[in-house]
Amino acid sequence: MEIKKGDWVKVYSVVLSPDKRAPQVPDDTKKVPLEMWVKGYAMSDAKLGDTIKVKTMTDRIVEGEILELNPTYKHSYGEFVPELLEIGQDLRKILFEKGDSNE
Repeated sequence: MEIKKGDWVKVYSVVLSPDKRAPQVPDDTKKVPLEMWVKGYAMSDAKLGDTIKVKTMTDRIVEGEILELNPTYKHSYGEFVPELLEIGQDLRKILFEKGDSNE
């Protein structure tokens, strides 16, 4: 996929390799690299997978491997939890039922 200068892209880079991690971080953290994913405007033409510099919305210049062209948000609030639905119904009953028990 061709990336043109000025395209909105998402890049990836390793900030610190495991051997460069601070000694006070937990042991399981020390075993993995510190990674960074950043979105920004491509500063040159490139192809998906190439390493380029991007200019972020805060005007930082960051270098990384291009992962996506025109990345979108892909977050959620997790899987459906039936217990939360029941709690919501129970709470509505407590809050909105009329009677002496709730006054």
